[in-house]
Amino acid sequence: MAIVTRRIDRLTASISPFLAFFNGPYARLNANPDVANFAVGNPQEFPMPEYVEALRANLEPRRANWFAYKDSEPKSRITIARGLARQTGMDWDAADVAMTNGGFAALAVAMRALVEPGDEVIFLSPPWFFYEFMIIAADGVPVRLHLAPPAFEPDLDAIAAAITPRTRALIFNSPHNPSGRVYPLETLQALGRTLSEASARIGHPIFVISDEPYKRIVFDGRGFHSPAEAYPHTVITYSYGKQLLAPGQRIGYLTVPPTMPDREAFRQTVFVAQLATGYAFPNALLQHAIEDLETLVIDVPAMQRRRDRLVGALRQIGYEATMPEGTFYIMARAPLADDVAFTDILARHRVLVLPGTAVEVPGWFRISLTATDEMVERGLPGFAAAYAEASAS
Repeated sequence: MAIVTRRIDRLTASISPFLAFFNGPYARLNANPDVANFAVGNPQEFPMPEYVEALRANLEPRRANWFAYKDSEPKSRITIARGLARQTGMDWDAADVAMTNGGFAALAVAMRALVEPGDEVIFLSPPWFFYEFMIIAADGVPVRLHLAPPAFEPDLDAIAAAITPRTRALIFNSPHNPSGRVYPLETLQALGRTLSEASARIGHPIFVISDEPYKRIVFDGRGFHSPAEAYPHTVITYSYGKQLLAPGQRIGYLTVPPTMPDREAFRQTVFVAQLATGYAFPNALLQHAIEDLETLVIDVPAMQRRRDRLVGALRQIGYEATMPEGTFYIMARAPLADDVAFTDILARHRVLVLPGTAVEVPGWFRISLTATDEMVERGLPGFAAAYAEASAS
């Protein structure tokens, strides 16, 4: 029992800033209709009618086993492989696609498939809330490297220096939550060279776990590139919850590029890891509907206009704010060193945001663009009042 307790203690410590916010200010204010809610990437409006219709069209059973146990349905895998081939220009094999119940599950399966006890996994901070948590849960050793704001540019020399004979993987996230950076192909090629050289030095391949849930949420006509285009030992994880803004209907996938060595053997490893992770396959309805869902994306131009409105207004007030290239998020520097204290001031002015401490960027805060346009206009006076209050203190 003591071993179990120690593990739970380590897991809890890794997400303590997350728990502090979501059990505190978020729980108190999330349901308040008077609050302009920019805290997380949850939908604030009804889902796309086309999304609802896609589910409805596939709900009626067409054969007796329509809702039977599912692993990775052939139609789902073919749909994903065709989409990846269009995106990357590579001849993707549907047999390399493993359907999962969301991106969270895809990451968990990747960890189980790749990480042995004591293996090191590098992740870049600011991270998604649960990277460190998931490395620990897989009995791996988290190795944190920092991306400095406001550029959030990967330091390839620091990555190379952090690699040891125990390094198994690097988690890479683009478009990056929370910074909004969309890393260009040149950066990914340089990363691939760094990892290839390090892999040769330590005598085994270092995998990139490429977390790509925002790849369809990019602004200003930018293209998205995956590390899989530059580095063969890449494992892609994906969630449809972002492009559909429906995180409660969980479907995603894990896959590897056709350039990955020994990928046929890796398929069986992934399947066993899915079983061991708690049958990490998506439900039948979502798999039946995936061909329709693959083509649907929320209104990205509308989100881009919301980004422009918010960033322009925040800078006019006096905030330093990033101009995200993708994702749902803007990062802004708090006018106080204590970002948690400043988000409390914002909350008093009926504006709910995520303190930067929760994503390992102290002194900053994160704003979600999934808020409505009405919330933006209602929240801007609160941003201004909080900035004036903090500046006067």
